[in-house]
Amino acid sequence: MTSISFTGIRKTFGATVALESLDLDLQPGELVSLLGPSGCGKTTALRIAAGFEVPDAGIVSLSHRDITRTPAHQRNMGMVFQSYSLFPNLTVAQNIEFGLRNRKIEKTKRLTRVGEMLELVQLDDLGKRYPHQLSGGQQQRVALARALAVQPEVLLLDEPLSALDAKVRSTLRDEIRRIQTELKTTTLFVTHDQEEALAISDRIGVMSNGQLEQLGTPEDIYLRPASPFVARFVGSINELPNTNGSGQILVRPEDVTISTDEDELEMRGTTTRVTFQGPVTIISVRVDVVDLLVNVHAASGSIHTHVGDRVSLAVVPGRGIVEAA
Repeated sequence: MTSISFTGIRKTFGATVALESLDLDLQPGELVSLLGPSGCGKTTALRIAAGFEVPDAGIVSLSHRDITRTPAHQRNMGMVFQSYSLFPNLTVAQNIEFGLRNRKIEKTKRLTRVGEMLELVQLDDLGKRYPHQLSGGQQQRVALARALAVQPEVLLLDEPLSALDAKVRSTLRDEIRRIQTELKTTTLFVTHDQEEALAISDRIGVMSNGQLEQLGTPEDIYLRPASPFVARFVGSINELPNTNGSGQILVRPEDVTISTDEDELEMRGTTTRVTFQGPVTIISVRVDVVDLLVNVHAASGSIHTHVGDRVSLAVVPGRGIVEAA
């Protein structure tokens, strides 16, 4: 298994700074997601790893070997794009075989490997079909199989699920994680979808304006955000006045308790909306004093309130982060 490291990476495009002092280490067999809004630098980092872009400063290392200026075709990396990029005139099997043929792998070994990849991505019976005869999810499975067929040291995934509908995206997301875990391939996954990142990553790097805001496990990123930006970007957030000083406290909806009792907690307000979502009910409350709308996530059936009811709210002690004024 292979590690990959970014050390002090800087990249500009004209006057635009795409990356500034990026330091990131992927351990062997680890799946790390880069998560952030458009223009934050995550795709630039991926393209630098692939060799499609050369940084202005810094070093990219593959198992401690400097590959900063090694051409893309010499890096032994697999790449899966958002747009599939399959060859329309080749069958599924021929698409998967393409990289092996370019590497002059003997035919019998090529065909054996293609069969293994078709089985891995659960397309055993579709090897003779052409891309236009497949669904979007099936095409992306072929793209993944093609990238993995050459046994890359690192797998690079550039928002590979964003063109798919929600149900297919969820299924293929789980398949990518299953395959990555089975093969133990070091993987860098770029996405703007926080649910994807939280679901499949060993660690997540949240990026903003070309910099890494926080790197940690999904639990760290969600439960212990290192900055107001991370708290706002990942998951839902309430912005409440800080009763202990200036500024405000950022708190998750599930970290606000709600009661219909007359005993006042920290805040009183009026229920404005109740949205049932299966195991969770979202209760929106207009708080009296600051005329603020607060969302509460409560286990369905645990609290009975209707639009117009008076309720009390309180923040769970020790939760939330304070943002100074």
